[in-house]
Amino acid sequence: MVNYQQRIFRELLKNIKQWNKMAQLTLDELRKKRAEAQKGIYLREGKYKSKIIVHMGTCGIAAGAREIVTAFLGEIENITEKDVMLTTSGCAGLCSMEPMATVELLNSPSVKYGNLTTKKVKKIFKEHILGGNIVKDYAIGIGSEKGG
Repeated sequence: MVNYQQRIFRELLKNIKQWNKMAQLTLDELRKKRAEAQKGIYLREGKYKSKIIVHMGTCGIAAGAREIVTAFLGEIENITEKDVMLTTSGCAGLCSMEPMATVELLNSPSVKYGNLTTKKVKKIFKEHILGGNIVKDYAIGIGSEKGG
């Protein structure tokens, strides 16, 4: 049986080997790796048609964001098409509106929803994610905060 210190040492060696590989990459190779990683982030035809981002900063978690993630997961499990991506992010900067989630549909502006409950999640999932209609009563912002 391997003791705790040996396990930690082996794990550190493995990490060092991975870091050394990364250190040997050229700038072009790093750019290629970044581009590959970004492909999974953005919505695209054929894979994901909608994306839900639950904001999980400290204030979001304190306000109940874990329950919101669980509610969205439950809704996703109930559909046959698996073209909905669920992910999390950190703080969205609107602590008083937590828990919050942002919904992105392919070729549509993103919508940020606030003060979410599991009941609101069901309505947002049915009407916006599946039906394509923004639930204006729960929306706190439409469009991206990204510049450029």
